[in-house]
Amino acid sequence: MDIKSSFLEKEVYIEQHIRYEVKGHENNVLKLNKALYRLKQAPRAWNSHIDGYLLKNGFVKCPHEYVIYIKIKESGDIFIVCLYMDDLIFIENNSKMFGDFKQVMIKEFGTT
Repeated sequence: MDIKSSFLEKEVYIEQHIRYEVKGHENNVLKLNKALYRLKQAPRAWNSHIDGYLLKNGFVKCPHEYVIYIKIKESGDIFIVCLYMDDLIFIENNSKMFGDFKQVMIKEFGTT
């Protein structure tokens, strides 16, 4: 599952590109509304956001591998999520858990 957008924790401003300067406002800067892939902050901001989201929703972070999250239900159903850049790789033993997780991710983050 590929995540469409990343998140910034702090405000980030960039200079206007010389070809796209607005006449009369050449010294203004632009505020980013989203993280850009090439920004150093983008992966860290995304990881921080998804980490908080997964932990808040019943997943436990694997103590041996920081990119793996596990959710075990009382019924014995297991759902494992692995983060790789802006992708989520997951496996489960209950297809209903997969469907529920996919719908939540689409609603919360916008995914493909």
